[in-house]
Amino acid sequence: MSAPDDLDAWLRLLRTPGVGRERARKLLAACGSPDGVLTAGVAAQRALVGEAVATSLALVPERHDEQLAATRAWLAGDSGRHVIVLGDAAYPPALLETPDPPLLLYAQGRLELLCAPALAVVGSRNPTVQGADNARAFSTHLSHAGLTIVSGLALGIDGAAHEGGMAGAGRTIAVMGTGADRIYPARHRTLAHRIADEGLLLTEFEIGMLPLAENFPQRNRIIAGLARGTLVVEAALPSGSLTTARAAVEAGREVFAIPGSIHSPQSRGCHALIKQGAKLVESADDVLGELQWGIRLPQREAAMARSAGDSVLDALGHESATLDAIGARTGLGAPELAARLLELELDGRVARLPGGLYQRRGTG
Repeated sequence: MSAPDDLDAWLRLLRTPGVGRERARKLLAACGSPDGVLTAGVAAQRALVGEAVATSLALVPERHDEQLAATRAWLAGDSGRHVIVLGDAAYPPALLETPDPPLLLYAQGRLELLCAPALAVVGSRNPTVQGADNARAFSTHLSHAGLTIVSGLALGIDGAAHEGGMAGAGRTIAVMGTGADRIYPARHRTLAHRIADEGLLLTEFEIGMLPLAENFPQRNRIIAGLARGTLVVEAALPSGSLTTARAAVEAGREVFAIPGSIHSPQSRGCHALIKQGAKLVESADDVLGELQWGIRLPQREAAMARSAGDSVLDALGHESATLDAIGARTGLGAPELAARLLELELDGRVARLPGGLYQRRGTG
């Protein structure tokens, strides 16, 4: 575990009523550190942030000692837990380029992912079956290509994106809208534990923070800020996914959207983004091409991906078959099989036919 030596001062500064991120950055720029802010004196503080906030800075925030103890207890609970502040070597460089970077982050898992090239994949909490399959398959392909998949741990598209990300070398980062000690939604507890082991859990919210509605737009700016671009798989109008896309634009990042049926409410957000200039993508390779991402699959993972795809093709044979029939032949579960079939479809090796049938294309 790791934490700044001046954790007490950081928490006191950020928890002081009326300070907020913008004023905190102004104070830190002038005073150099949280300790410097707190010892600057009322006159200096007043000149920077006004009378009311300067008065608040002279007081210890309510329940501060309790919050400090809870943070230290959380850190002590696992060697993979860290508190990262602005200026730390481990602070994600991509966030430094955004208009509103968080000043303090709670992280659990593989810190090196904070410096890895990443793509955000977001979408509806109530996706279509095809939408969830797309999120999983695109994320798997992009992760195999070396991109870390960033999403928000929500139900639906986010969960599928995290699963796909963990299938490849890039792994995944889950940005939470709660304190690091609380998993929301509860149905993703197992997924979150797996991400903590294989990827990274990340939040700017203090220990014990509940899933308040106002937290999630703040979380979305971090999702967008960590990534080179944001891919919206499915989204209604309005939706949180569109706030993530707006945050990506504000951070100067690419926005991608997968089109869908004109009759589906879950496609309207994506179509709106495309009308506004988002890149229409039909395959994961479209995303890689737009990002000019030229990393080849590592030899071992490329072999594994080819082997998995070939086993499905062998099971499919040269006649059309249903998903259930292919599953019976391969022994693969429905989610993994659907993802494999989608990858093959995106590669042009399998065609989807009416009636839920799949057929091998050509001699591939």
